[in-house]
Amino acid sequence: MRHLRLLALSSTLGGALLLSACGGLFGPEVTPPAAAAPATAIQAQLLEDVRILSSDEMQGRDTGAPGGEMARTYIVGRLEALGVAPTPMGRLQPWEMQGRSRAGPKTWNGVNIIGLIPGTRRPDRYIVVTAHYDHVGVNADGQVFNGADDNASGVATMLALAADLKRQAPEHSVLIVALDGEEHGLLGARHFVEAPPVPLSSIAMNLNFDMTARAETDGKLWVTGTYQNPTFRPLLESIPANGAVALAFGKDTPQDTGQDNWVEASDHAAFHRAQVPFLYLGVNYHPDYHRPSDDFDRITPSVFISATELSIASFRALDSGLSR
Repeated sequence: MRHLRLLALSSTLGGALLLSACGGLFGPEVTPPAAAAPATAIQAQLLEDVRILSSDEMQGRDTGAPGGEMARTYIVGRLEALGVAPTPMGRLQPWEMQGRSRAGPKTWNGVNIIGLIPGTRRPDRYIVVTAHYDHVGVNADGQVFNGADDNASGVATMLALAADLKRQAPEHSVLIVALDGEEHGLLGARHFVEAPPVPLSSIAMNLNFDMTARAETDGKLWVTGTYQNPTFRPLLESIPANGAVALAFGKDTPQDTGQDNWVEASDHAAFHRAQVPFLYLGVNYHPDYHRPSDDFDRITPSVFISATELSIASFRALDSGLSR
């Protein structure tokens, strides 16, 4: 059982932003924090992002809560350290929407975070990469739901992709979007498609990362959405396994029912409803899902790194294939 501890974040944030300034996730090797066993910059930055975002200090990152604001500050700092520019409409997209809560319907005030990486071949067409940074906060007993896999991991994977795209520019322009309010009804994603910073007609697709760390449950990083968007599958089928993790396609057909159908399971659903093509990359459910035990120390570093590298390879294949 984890309980809320109010601790300062200054040294944690400073150390992580220093890693960013030293080249980001896939840059030259740097010395990782003493608490992190991996020795490469890839491992250090990826794991540091998850560790910080899922720490007790972030108080479960609930929408509108101080922990959510701390997470937002951290993500903005990471994007700025990577040199990911804001859109012409700004870095932050605040919203107010009705959503669900433990006590029933509630009006939530959240903030999406948006960065822009211009494309080289199709700068007028956009791939929107999303990952929600909120989680379910703290319960009445003071238990912190840290959400290491859900979805600090997806945010860390998205930041890793952003770092890679800053070193080798994409063919399409890319909007890097950390969404708020997913846990309360996909609120941030719904607002994004209702008030997009670029016309919806210019968005080629949405690629959504939600829970990318715990692929050891079945050795698969699932790709959902190729049933609805069959032209995407040939672009990804030839990507080989990375370590113990391989891409798997499914959880999107009429035969997939209940929790086995993920078409409406995360923020990509808002894009799908708006008729924007989508793919969702995520791992299978595990016993720590939506429990206080979804902590950083449950993540196997090598598995998470493999899943992130597969995610980046998937983006590159989609970016190249769609532009042609």
